[in-house]
Amino acid sequence: MSAETQVLAATLFSEILTAEQLLRTRLSKALPKGMEISHFSVLNHLARAGTERSPAQLARSFHVTRGAMTNTLGRLEAAGFVHIRPDWDDARKKLVAISPAGRAARDAALQSIEPMVSELMEELGADKVRAALPILREVRAKLETG
Repeated sequence: MSAETQVLAATLFSEILTAEQLLRTRLSKALPKGMEISHFSVLNHLARAGTERSPAQLARSFHVTRGAMTNTLGRLEAAGFVHIRPDWDDARKKLVAISPAGRAARDAALQSIEPMVSELMEELGADKVRAALPILREVRAKLETG
């Protein structure tokens, strides 16, 4: 790899990492009190999926360990935001579904972050966001398989 390519790659990763940190900071401040980004992410995933997921499936989706996902799910269950039940086909497994309270919490979180998202989208413009998405998806896909 040439020196120019190395600088370009380092700049790309630096921009992605900085943007991620800034987004996490702004999201954390905008989310309802007590809700963490990981909680919102799981609730949003379950709400959008519309079906139950196993903890292992969720861990794979979020690229975290099963232990980390178990911790997040335990907190969500304690708050009444998810229901965790045995898998009737395989008693060794569990299935997770969003509860009505979880859906309401997710909806409240979406409302709380909406002003931040709207401001960002207005400043960037839909065309720029559409243009950036394929590149970001490709970077993610390469990192997932690498």
